[in-house]
Amino acid sequence: MKMLTQAEFAQRLSAPIFQQLSATVDALGVEAYIVGGYVRDLLLERPSKDVDIVVVGSGIEVAQAFARRLGKGAHCSVFRNFGTAQVKWHHRVEHEGENRQVEEEIEFVGARKESYSHDSRKPIVEDGTLDDDQRRRDFTINALALCLNKARFAELVDPFDGLLDLEDGIIATPLDPDITFSDDPLRMMRCIRFATQLNFQIEAETFEALARNKERIGIISGERIIDELNKIMLAPYPSKGFIDLHRCGLLDIILPELTALDIVEERNGRKHKNNFYHTLEVLENLVARQAEIEAQGKTIPHDHKLYLRWATLLHDIGKPRSKRWDAKVGWTFHNHNYLGMRMVKPLFRRLKLPLDERLHYVERLVDLHMRPINIADDGVTDSAVRRLLFEAGDDIDDLMMLCEADITSKNERRKRGFHENYRLVRQKLVDLEEKDRIRNFQPPVNGDEIMRLFNLRPCAEIGALKSALKDAILDGVVPNEHDAALAFIVERAKRMGLIPVVEQS
Repeated sequence: MKMLTQAEFAQRLSAPIFQQLSATVDALGVEAYIVGGYVRDLLLERPSKDVDIVVVGSGIEVAQAFARRLGKGAHCSVFRNFGTAQVKWHHRVEHEGENRQVEEEIEFVGARKESYSHDSRKPIVEDGTLDDDQRRRDFTINALALCLNKARFAELVDPFDGLLDLEDGIIATPLDPDITFSDDPLRMMRCIRFATQLNFQIEAETFEALARNKERIGIISGERIIDELNKIMLAPYPSKGFIDLHRCGLLDIILPELTALDIVEERNGRKHKNNFYHTLEVLENLVARQAEIEAQGKTIPHDHKLYLRWATLLHDIGKPRSKRWDAKVGWTFHNHNYLGMRMVKPLFRRLKLPLDERLHYVERLVDLHMRPINIADDGVTDSAVRRLLFEAGDDIDDLMMLCEADITSKNERRKRGFHENYRLVRQKLVDLEEKDRIRNFQPPVNGDEIMRLFNLRPCAEIGALKSALKDAILDGVVPNEHDAALAFIVERAKRMGLIPVVEQS
């Protein structure tokens, strides 16, 4: 964090758009302030595009006047039901010797005070002062305001010591946290999200209020909750957010499948590991690997990054249902991958996560996450690797990344052994892909060709022949080539009493 004087704030607001804003509000004779995240991020030296303006008066009138001042390329959208307006401005700028088209977006609202009913997070809104508006803000670090009027340009208004909280890395509410969270329970998720993104601590009284008000989260829509949960998931250290959610009791309401992992049972002196904290360790390993990839200059698409993290978070959720005690081997979790895969869709549906290919991607990784280690333990045979490559398809690299993150042994010798086994699996995957082209393969003889060859209509025999051919290719009995595959089909069909049309004539 960098402490800034008024002159330093003014220098950071020297861009033409802020000068135009200042001239607009002075011409209308109203007070206006930049509030919230933009001010916070200036101090934290973080990039921010979200500029929110609070006007002591009509935010809509200021927005319209500002758009007129900007002229061509500016568009003002008015949302009278909410008393807000948005100005988008398209213009060209010089950047590193290149002329670029850019878009800037600014939100305007009139200063207001709010009151709430118990069963809704939609407030009753009245016109208010700047002080009223800052009081309604969620956290002290988001209640900071910079004046836009020329006489006080870039003067910081900080009635709740948000600057000190920012310096100390504290998330606290401006007013009584019980009122803040009860009025708008989504703020509980935002509290943990900001603490996670910024790596801040939640002030003790504020955290206690999270626990007291956790049941209020029930009036918040799933879409709002998952938006905050996804932001936690994409933070540099997402496990911090999940631990805070668990400690205050929100996680048991939102993701009980995860809190069910937080148990250690012991019998006859033998106990299993805590799979909740193991899961978070695996998640952090994966996040670190993604950071390494991005540090190499490679871009990981947003959804790819997010849903690989979801697959990692959910990879062991089947363990509580599969846990058994075996007097000979101790605790077992047989088929937890399959049971976990079956739990993913209901979880996605409840959380309002997408029920499309992103769901199927997570299901595949959860289902297959035990396969690479089983292959490694069994000696890394060609047949097993071909089947893994066939079933994982384009997700094979993500699956291997998840499995490598799943190595959390504290025994360095064992850890090195696991990594070496996975290195062998990866090398075998490369070798067999180059040789057999198995990834996403379709057998070189399809059902239509089989029907023509034997003059058949769709029937069980065709399915049996296709399945036998697929297994033969995956087992390395037949090369993944048309002529060899066709010869295999003819030979297998003869055993079933089927004769090709050519031979019949």
